[in-house]
Amino acid sequence: MDGWGILKGLGVTLKRFVDTYLDDIRWLGKRYYTREGLANRSSYEGSGIFTIQYPEEKLPTPEEFRFTPFLVYDVGENGERKDRCTSCGICAKVCPPQCIWIVRTNDPITGRPIPEPAEFYIDVDICMNCGLCAEYCPFDAIKMDHDYELSVYDRQSKNIYNKERLSRPVSYYASIRPVNYAREEAARAEAAAAKAAKKG
Repeated sequence: MDGWGILKGLGVTLKRFVDTYLDDIRWLGKRYYTREGLANRSSYEGSGIFTIQYPEEKLPTPEEFRFTPFLVYDVGENGERKDRCTSCGICAKVCPPQCIWIVRTNDPITGRPIPEPAEFYIDVDICMNCGLCAEYCPFDAIKMDHDYELSVYDRQSKNIYNKERLSRPVSYYASIRPVNYAREEAARAEAAAAKAAKKG
């Protein structure tokens, strides 16, 4: 009632102000431009000011961070591109906001479907980044991206992604999610070895 609460609050502000300069001296100017420095600044161990000067500074993206989906393709020995997607449509069926559209490829002679999408569209304005499409895909063909800087001036023409814009090589996926990629490749190799052992 006599102003002690205000003085305590100002004391917290003053302490944070002084800690900012002490922390700068401890890091000697390197904290703003290294992954280690930015991670420390945003953690509970950091002291002083904790504001990140975006876009000059960007926090390291955790591996499990998910944003818009993308399609994974393998690159063959001769450099040919092989889509993992078979246009089965499971991703479109499990998508809660129904933002995925797939057009199957058909054989021009027989008219039968070919396991490859002719067109693949995702409306990123509708996508809620839940990751169900990636979770349910039986071919590991769709994964969640780390690219969150997607602002545009014209949403109608630029935020419906087609197959070309969604496609990324498997090396890209390995670079953004190395632990998940290693685990999936180990499981894939184990399944292939079990299949070979059954045949032999």
